[in-house]
Amino acid sequence: MRTKAAGAAFTLVLLAAPWVFSSSLGLNLLTQMGIAAIVCLSYNILLGQGGMLSFGHAIYSGLGAFAAIHALNAAVLPVSLVPVVGGLAGAGVALLLGWLTAQKSATTFAMVTLGLGELVAALAWLLPQVFGGEAGVSGNRVAGASPFGITFGPQLQVYYLVAAYTLVCTGLMYAFTRTPLGRMLNAVRDNPERVEFVGFDARRIRFMAVVIAGFFAGIGGGLAALNFETVTADVLGSQRSGAYLLFTYLGGSGHFFGPVVGAVLMVLANVLLSGITKAWLLYVGLVFIAMVVWVPGGVVSLAGRLRWRDVPRYAAWALAFAGFAAMVEMVYQLQLRASLGSELRFLGLALDAASGWSWAGAVAVLVVGGVLGMRK
Repeated sequence: MRTKAAGAAFTLVLLAAPWVFSSSLGLNLLTQMGIAAIVCLSYNILLGQGGMLSFGHAIYSGLGAFAAIHALNAAVLPVSLVPVVGGLAGAGVALLLGWLTAQKSATTFAMVTLGLGELVAALAWLLPQVFGGEAGVSGNRVAGASPFGITFGPQLQVYYLVAAYTLVCTGLMYAFTRTPLGRMLNAVRDNPERVEFVGFDARRIRFMAVVIAGFFAGIGGGLAALNFETVTADVLGSQRSGAYLLFTYLGGSGHFFGPVVGAVLMVLANVLLSGITKAWLLYVGLVFIAMVVWVPGGVVSLAGRLRWRDVPRYAAWALAFAGFAAMVEMVYQLQLRASLGSELRFLGLALDAASGWSWAGAVAVLVVGGVLGMRK
C-alpha cells in the first residue's frame, strides 16, 4: 500500500510540476532533475544495492549520450526512441567493461572503475571523428517528423518526454529491487562469501548489476543529449562520475528515493548555487563531509530524525555556517574579484573584505553560532 501511494505521489509530482514551475528556467531545471534522477538511481543499483563504489559511472551515461546524439543526426528512429539507443549503448559498454570490473569488489572495484573512467575520458579526445573534439557533437531534435504535432521544440514537450522516461525507468528499477536478482545483489553487498558458499556466483551477480545500471545510465545520457542537443567529452570525465557518487550519497543511498532527492540537489547546486557564488563546490564539499560524519543515511533519513526541540540547535549551526560562508566570500572577493573592489553583498548585507569590522563580525557570528550549537 505504501509503495502504491509513493508511486502515485511521484507520478502526480511529475505531471503537476510544470504547472507550478512554468517559467523557462523552471522547466529546464525540472527536465535536468528528471534526467539526473534516472542516472543517480542507476548509480544506486551499484552503490546502495550492491555496495560497489564506482568512480566511472559517467562512462555509461556519457557514451549513451554520444550514441543518442549520433542516432539523432542519423534520423533513423523517432526522436522519442533516441534515448533507448543511449540505453543500449550504455548496456553494451557495460557488457565489455563489467566483465573486468565485476571480477573484484570493494577497493579493487573502485580503483578499476577509476582507471577505466580516466581511460575512456582520455580516449574521447583522441577520437574527434566520434566525439567531436572540443566542440563536441551537436544535433537538432526538431529536424525529424512531428507525429501528432509533437516537435520537441518547446521545452514543455521535452520535459514530458523526460518525465515519461523517468516514470518508467524508476518503476523498472524499483521492480528490480524486488526480484530475486535484486535480493541476491543485496546479499553480495552484505556477505559475498556466504553467497558463494550457498552456490551462487557473486561475480556474475555483480556483472549483471553493472549491465543493468549501465542501461539505465545510458538512457539518462540519451535524454540529456536530446535536452541540450550537444554532447561534449566533459560528460565522460571523472568530475561527472564524482557528482553522481556525491549526490547519490547525499540524497541517501540506503533508501530507494534517496538518489531522486540527491538528483534534485545536484541540479540546484550546478545551476542555481553555482550562479550565486564561485565557492559553491567548497560548500558542497563541506556539506558532503558533514553528512558522511553525522548523517550517513542522507537527506531522506533526516525526515525521521528531526525533532522540534532540536530546531534551535540546527538554527545555531546554520548561523555558524553563515559566519563561515561570509569569511569565504570575502576571501574569494579579494583573491578572484579584486578588480571589482573589496565590497560585496552577502545575504543582503554589505560587507567590505578590506575592513576589519566585516571580518570581526563574521568571526563573531561563527563563534556565537558554534557555541549555541554545541549546547545540549
